[in-house]
Amino acid sequence: MYNEKVMEVFRNPQHMGEVENYNAIGTVGNETCGDIMQITMRINDEGIIEDAKFKTFGCAAAVATSSTATGMIIGKSVDEALKLTNKEVVTELEGLPPQKIHCSVLAEDAIRVAIDEYRKSKAN
Repeated sequence: MYNEKVMEVFRNPQHMGEVENYNAIGTVGNETCGDIMQITMRINDEGIIEDAKFKTFGCAAAVATSSTATGMIIGKSVDEALKLTNKEVVTELEGLPPQKIHCSVLAEDAIRVAIDEYRKSKAN
């Protein structure tokens, strides 16, 4: 069902856990399959994501896409991170089964929610 790259990332996920002293957090879920993802980030005053980590409850695709997306945004500006698409995450993983594409959307959505919350807190 899954290619070797997805299985490798699933078996050895990076950026798992919670960032210490995070200033951005986003949690999203997919009611259809029950997958849930939370991402925490530490964003510096210049708007650069210094660190990001995730917690995911879900299948191998949910864990692999969460790990991959989190790694892809570290070191990027919040504006660059907002441009990350689930298609880019799937490409980085060399594909997902069609019925698992929705898992890659979780990561994209969690990043957006975290950055939106961060921006709201900065506006206050």
